[in-house]
Amino acid sequence: MKSIRIGLDLAKNVFEVFAVDQQEKLIVRKTLKRPKVLEFFAQQEPCIVGMESCGGAHYWARELQKLGHKVRMMAPQFVAPYRKSDKNDRNDAEAICEAAGRPNMRFVPVKSEEQQAILTIHRARSLLVAERVALVNQIRGFLTEYGIVLPQGRLHIRSRLPEILEDAENGLPYLAREVFSDQYRRLCELDRVIDEYDQKIRSLAKSQEVTKRLMEVEGIGPITATAIVASAGDLHDFKNGRQFAAWLGLVPRQYSSGGKQRHGRITKRGDSYLRTLLIHGARAVIRFIERRDDAKSRWVKSLIERRGVNKAAVALAAKHARIIWSMLSNGARYKLAPAA
Repeated sequence: MKSIRIGLDLAKNVFEVFAVDQQEKLIVRKTLKRPKVLEFFAQQEPCIVGMESCGGAHYWARELQKLGHKVRMMAPQFVAPYRKSDKNDRNDAEAICEAAGRPNMRFVPVKSEEQQAILTIHRARSLLVAERVALVNQIRGFLTEYGIVLPQGRLHIRSRLPEILEDAENGLPYLAREVFSDQYRRLCELDRVIDEYDQKIRSLAKSQEVTKRLMEVEGIGPITATAIVASAGDLHDFKNGRQFAAWLGLVPRQYSSGGKQRHGRITKRGDSYLRTLLIHGARAVIRFIERRDDAKSRWVKSLIERRGVNKAAVALAAKHARIIWSMLSNGARYKLAPAA
């Protein structure tokens, strides 16, 4: 019997399948080993295949699309309400099948291999930056134990640590000098690798017309532009800019009832990496806001006076998200409103 919808619960080696027909009746429920997954779907007529957006999901989505199936990926938190009993792989597959058939469900765009390759650079760079921050903090902490206090910042460590190691009169034990020397070499290596990744990202940004247009917006550089293009996919899936900002978690959390509107902190849903980049970019714009007198700058200044710098940065990041949606959806270029 022909399946109209299949729920596929992904895993590393053992996959669960739940399929229904046109009358929404169960016709297939089985467990598949990894080598048998594509063989099973190759034998099925093209249909809707639902799956959760998790590790490896984009790979399987691309492979199933090659077989003619229509893939619908969903965030796990949107699938959970359809689970009828305890959490296990079989119940998850049934819940995925049910959720994939809902008309108002939000689906995750399938990323291409090129998009995932760009995101691989971003994720690797992000890990190295976090490691570098931790290393710098550890070096500063160790030096404090010997009465040597350095200002915050990686550049102070890079410039001052060699002098400290060469100073024979500062009381550092020989064993500690060896450790600091190893850490300094490690810090230099991290800087080198991160610089290489930055150069790759800048080259990617310069090679694509869409990223060059995005970089015309204040506070959006090569890292943010390439990450947005690689992560967001087709922005036509969002009805408007506010939906895109909500997907990034940049809109207030709402708890409204009885016609009374209650708004709280930002939701922090969606892609935390993109949200962080947009907020950092907004903070960079705010640093130089006093030098500007265009309409957006005046709005930011008034917002800072009323709400403070932090809330103004988030609001500006949300505005940039809406601008990005408009630019990518309509193919438009960024136009800054002139000063009054």
